[in-house]
Amino acid sequence: MVTVAPPHPWTYALRLPHDPRAVRVARMTVRAALDGHGRQDAVDVVELLTSELVTNAYLHTEGPASLRLTGLSGGRLRVGVWDSDPYVPAPFGGAGDDSVPLAPLDSGSGRGLRLVQEYADSWGGWALGDGALGRGAGKLLWFEVGGRATLPLLLK
Repeated sequence: MVTVAPPHPWTYALRLPHDPRAVRVARMTVRAALDGHGRQDAVDVVELLTSELVTNAYLHTEGPASLRLTGLSGGRLRVGVWDSDPYVPAPFGGAGDDSVPLAPLDSGSGRGLRLVQEYADSWGGWALGDGALGRGAGKLLWFEVGGRATLPLLLK
């Protein structure tokens, strides 16, 4: 099946509750949207990186999160994940020289942001202004992949 690319960018947005099942819902949404736009070439990497950001939003906040997937010109894809914690972790908050250290081999976690750093073409994040009653409005982390977003074969 051949899908004709739309002449304008497209966007899907999804509000996610603070629920461990939200990560699966985010992955399924990304897969369905990319399949629907004929972007099977990017599904694996975008699904993985989206999963990592949504997982972090769930693990490190008490509130909901939001996901936004945007198809841009030139085959680029951008994913943004908002959550209620204003802390922006490396490498998202730095000037490009922040590096996420490698997690120990026996660790069951700690690889998500490193994966974003390795497989995304660009990424960033910022704390969002003041919310109601002077509280922070959280943060937005995003990544972008180019027209040929693929994961390399992993050795066992």
